[in-house]
Amino acid sequence: MTVNRIGLVVHGGRPEAVEAAGVVRAWCAEHAVRCTDIDVWHDGGRRDAREEVEAAGDPDLIVTLGGDGTFLRGARLAAEGDVLVLGVDLGRVGFLTEVSADGVREALDAVRENRLSVDRRMLLTLRASCRLEVPEGMDAWVEYGRGPLLPPPQVRPDCEVDAEWGIPLNVTALNDVVLEKLARDRQISVGVYVSGRLLASYSADALLVATPTGSTAYSFAAGGPVVSPRAEALVFTPVAPHMTFDRSVVTAPDEPVGLRVLERSGKAAVSIDGQLRGVLGPGEWLGVYAAPRRLRAVRLGPMDFYGRLRERMHLTDAPAAVADGSAAPLWSVTTPPPGDLAHLALLTVPDGPSPPL
Repeated sequence: MTVNRIGLVVHGGRPEAVEAAGVVRAWCAEHAVRCTDIDVWHDGGRRDAREEVEAAGDPDLIVTLGGDGTFLRGARLAAEGDVLVLGVDLGRVGFLTEVSADGVREALDAVRENRLSVDRRMLLTLRASCRLEVPEGMDAWVEYGRGPLLPPPQVRPDCEVDAEWGIPLNVTALNDVVLEKLARDRQISVGVYVSGRLLASYSADALLVATPTGSTAYSFAAGGPVVSPRAEALVFTPVAPHMTFDRSVVTAPDEPVGLRVLERSGKAAVSIDGQLRGVLGPGEWLGVYAAPRRLRAVRLGPMDFYGRLRERMHLTDAPAAVADGSAAPLWSVTTPPPGDLAHLALLTVPDGPSPPL
């Protein structure tokens, strides 16, 4: 692909990220590529994704230098501009990022020479009964050293607004949309609907809807399932519900999840990919849908999601499983599997689905 403009999203609090950013800038200078830092902290405020992408000169590629949180910042911009995003891993978990800091130059070369595939990730978008707003003074309470809050989501101008379907919000989530309690001593009460049908009314600390990508984030911590990032689904998970049914529900991408704050509930905060974006009161609602577009992430080699899951979650084998024999065979994603398991390994097609069995 042709790369004329790169947008940099850097975790400035990590010296190694700052050092890696210097490598990217040097590479850009060598190849006459314009490089612009996208740093939403310097001016004391934060802009919406469209403004940030425009300020960066509409880059062809966004490079994030940090952990998964930094990647989420870059993904928000990449989704808005429909541009590729490359994640450089400098964090502790690294489910989303693609390459390590010492491989950033080689990664940029591979992108420039079109030696890549495109990993398409499902995104979520929202409708709500009202525009999301953060109450005055609340930003100081939730800041925790992370910098200013993002602005409330704007309304999508290309989508119909009416009383029954609510307001279409111009916002996307790669990981999850969370509705959570504001008062420590009071749970929120929420009616949960799937495809317009009532599933149940929950009293819980929080309720979240995650993408397959986000299944290993907050949803996983709340006891939700691990879902392949190649899947298309919405994962609804209650957090500490005061009821017997505490299981996750996985819906099809055309089965949106509605969350209505009930009459006697306290107010609920709406967080999108971990960022507070508004507060809902009793009687107000939001609907979580599969977004019409996908995030396009750079993939430079085979995606070893399950190997990464085993490594990041420190999975160990049950002693009883190997007590009377040898351990299950383990091989790298680039090594052919044993002959009797070869039929289980699917080949991936760049920028597309796997072929059928």
